[in-house]
Amino acid sequence: MTEPASETASGPGTGPGTGPGTAHTEGFDEPPLRRLRYFHGQMLGARDFQREQDYYRQKLKLRLRALLGYGVVCGLFVTPVPPDRDDCHDEADGPGADAAPDAAPARDGTPEPTGGPGPDGGEHFRRRPRVRITPGLAVDCDGNEVVVRGGCVVDLWKALPPDERHTDTVWVGVQYGERPVEPTRAVYNDGCADTSDCEFGWTEECYTVKVTGCEPPKDERCDTCRSRCEHTVLWLARIEGIDWHRPVRPDRIHMNVRRPFGRHLPVVITGVNWIHGHTYTVDEAKALLGTQDEDGGLVVRFSDGVRADTLQPGVVEIQVIEGGAGRNASTWYMGGAFAEPTGHEEFTDRFRYRQTTRETLQDGDRVLITVRAAFLLDRCCRPVDGTHVGGRVPTIDAGPHPTAASTGPSGVCVLPPSGVGPWTSGTGAGGDVFESWFFVKER
Repeated sequence: MTEPASETASGPGTGPGTGPGTAHTEGFDEPPLRRLRYFHGQMLGARDFQREQDYYRQKLKLRLRALLGYGVVCGLFVTPVPPDRDDCHDEADGPGADAAPDAAPARDGTPEPTGGPGPDGGEHFRRRPRVRITPGLAVDCDGNEVVVRGGCVVDLWKALPPDERHTDTVWVGVQYGERPVEPTRAVYNDGCADTSDCEFGWTEECYTVKVTGCEPPKDERCDTCRSRCEHTVLWLARIEGIDWHRPVRPDRIHMNVRRPFGRHLPVVITGVNWIHGHTYTVDEAKALLGTQDEDGGLVVRFSDGVRADTLQPGVVEIQVIEGGAGRNASTWYMGGAFAEPTGHEEFTDRFRYRQTTRETLQDGDRVLITVRAAFLLDRCCRPVDGTHVGGRVPTIDAGPHPTAASTGPSGVCVLPPSGVGPWTSGTGAGGDVFESWFFVKER
């Protein structure tokens, strides 16, 4: 009898990185894939067909997770639900009580409270905070497709575990689930069963709404292809400052906690301390560049940590394009250096770059700021996704407040194509160059 090949052996069945001369020797965190082999006269039972289904499901999940990644594909926005004058909330318990039919209860078998807290300890239903999850599609980190077909309404108080109701900040998400449906009576009794009870003939793929008052852990794996994740909930929004006696305010819902669909979550630029395309006075520009102030300088903020040792000379460049009524279009480079980080940190989520020379700006000049994001590496040694799409990276409160009207982008395209703001840099490809500029005038 031939013995199966060892999992550590080199061959077609081994995982990536196991060949000669590589440092990665771990394989896929997946059980062996075995498919049913038919032959004439074979006796097949329910277990054989179930395993055959599992074979194809595991192949599809592995392919989806390894090739494309996971996250929110489309939809699944979290919006507030206004109070309903006739809403008495006497439906069935569970966060899916107002939901679509494919929403499974959040905590099967656990009694739910019948109402929210009132000022006098009573129950107030009509103004209890609720949100709606819109229809959409997502893929969890295990490769399961989570489909919310008709959307659902979530009563935050009922969905929140009782031991977490002391908080005013909650996270809302969805998780893949299954439930048996369509019971039918078997033609033949099971040889190991005492009675001929009905069996469920189908398994319906559904979802479960999850609400928690504890900040969910982040997926910090650099390689999401070969290893399974520990947390399969897809978090959609963080809701802050909840008043348990009033409806949720739209400005309290932050959907930037959701993970976009992809193999990894790139680090992007989330804010700068100048307004792109704005016109500053000469004094404002000096304060912004840190010309005479060691605490000044251009500040760039990232969505996550980047390696501080990649902030090398040449990564950031300030170029001045001369304007004015006289000679113009000449360019010169303004000398500068990193003031932050100071060199003691391994990772940083921001840097400050200030002018170190005494060149002066004049009326009509344009200051061009370039950040070569392809040379900035994150914790997984991937480049920062730095494309400044539309010049819409928002301003952070780290510099002088402008006094003149902004000449930056207009009010159109307030949100990026994903529908979730605020804008950041990046197109999903990674690397590229972040460019921005502002203009200078005398007064």
